[in-house]
Amino acid sequence: MTLSSCPVPLVEQHDLVMLDLDGVVYRGAEPVPHAVAALEQARSGGTRLAYVTNNASRTAATAAEHLTDLGVPEVGPADVVTAAQAVVDLMAADLPHGARVLVVGGPGLLEPLAEAGLQAVRSADDDPVAVVQGFHPDVAWRDLAEATYAVTAGARFYASNLDLTVPTARGVAPGNGSLVGLVSTVTGVDPTVAGKPEPPLLRSTIARCEGSTPLMVGDRLDTDILGAANVGVPSLAVLTGLSDPQMLADAEGVLRPSFVAPDLRGLLVPHPEVTIDGDLARCGSAEARLDGDRVQVRGDDELHRLRAAVALAWACRDGSGRRVRLDGMMAP
Repeated sequence: MTLSSCPVPLVEQHDLVMLDLDGVVYRGAEPVPHAVAALEQARSGGTRLAYVTNNASRTAATAAEHLTDLGVPEVGPADVVTAAQAVVDLMAADLPHGARVLVVGGPGLLEPLAEAGLQAVRSADDDPVAVVQGFHPDVAWRDLAEATYAVTAGARFYASNLDLTVPTARGVAPGNGSLVGLVSTVTGVDPTVAGKPEPPLLRSTIARCEGSTPLMVGDRLDTDILGAANVGVPSLAVLTGLSDPQMLADAEGVLRPSFVAPDLRGLLVPHPEVTIDGDLARCGSAEARLDGDRVQVRGDDELHRLRAAVALAWACRDGSGRRVRLDGMMAP
């Protein structure tokens, strides 16, 4: 697989852009540089923007309020789709109206459950027909024990997502996937999962927003980019969160994005074709050349340099199995 090209700005070829949040639009309490202006330009040009997140702890309204506080324009609850909403969509299709569901999580799960006509309970003694688990910092041993009792008794098991970690102000902490793993280990039952990279969250977003030519934008290859591949839509990987140029260079198979860009400004510009001739790759005004096991890049355009370097790294990996190094390549 090689990088796709686009002769016009990406937003002109996609009527729906689905954006991961943390690491793409914001980092904690601060917007990612250039993100707000790029999103405003994309929205004002007529592209529908949808903000998708595996975080099930917050409601869509709370997430939209956070985006508004950061300066993101014209965003409301209908523009946000959470893994909690997506897993409730699955449950509503599987379970009878009014069914009792044991909830391990917080308001992010409780609100969509109520809207779907499902009854939330907190104890296995309430005879739930299903258990749904989503991240919330107040989840405790007793919550996990009740989930274990209910699943062991035959309740269907659902999870918003399986992210093993969650970023906090103090560092990395256990995520929903780590807690779900405890219940799965004890019961021997794996849950039905909605969040990225599983298809339900993005499928739900596409259906809610009526997108016919969607694009997924993310910073994580194992959730955002793989999730896009799992629903058959193109993807754009940005470098404002988890991924760096070396991670992109090392990606293989379905973990490779369709497009790459330093940040969300990549939505607003064309992505020229990359041509490769032996150890040399050219993209627009930039060229990348292999020097031993390192890629040396020249050119003034940051996007063109990144595209040339990544495409050359993939060609080396696919042709000879060689892993090349891109450290420092983003400098002009």
